[in-house]
Amino acid sequence: MSPEFSRTYRVDTLGAGARQVEIAADDAERVALARRFNLVAIHRIAAEAALSRNGEIVTARGKVSAAVTQSCVGTGDPVEADVDEAFVIEFRPHPEGLGPDEEIELGEGEMDVVFYDGAAVDLGEAVAETMSLALNPFPRSPAAEEALRAAGVKSEEEAKAESNPFAALGALKDKLGK
Repeated sequence: MSPEFSRTYRVDTLGAGARQVEIAADDAERVALARRFNLVAIHRIAAEAALSRNGEIVTARGKVSAAVTQSCVGTGDPVEADVDEAFVIEFRPHPEGLGPDEEIELGEGEMDVVFYDGAAVDLGEAVAETMSLALNPFPRSPAAEEALRAAGVKSEEEAKAESNPFAALGALKDKLGK
């Protein structure tokens, strides 16, 4: 199955000099991406990038911009969000001898590495994933705090105060009446 927003570039057409590209998802691609990323809607997703190659490694430097509608975690209300995220992605050939389902250990400085098979890299898929990672994983509408409190969910401050060991000792002291 190919990605919903595929924009491939053949590695052999890229050189050390930067090749400037602009990509944008059409209506059907945005609907499919919204479904995959569990978003209410993607109104816009586009990127500008400079692609360059050093041997078999392709580097994409650019910026993704998007406008999406997410669902509030507390109310389900629509929450609008914009993404304006710079990226540097390094495409490397898939290591030889490893199957497609085998895990590859990456160091902390290698988190923006995408492995490719064959003769092309997919900038569209990398941009879609970059957009998804840039979104707030717990979007909240203005009514979220009240809805979460009504459901018994404590605020971060309340949870921290209760997890403080001295608060527990203070509560025990109060129970003992001292």
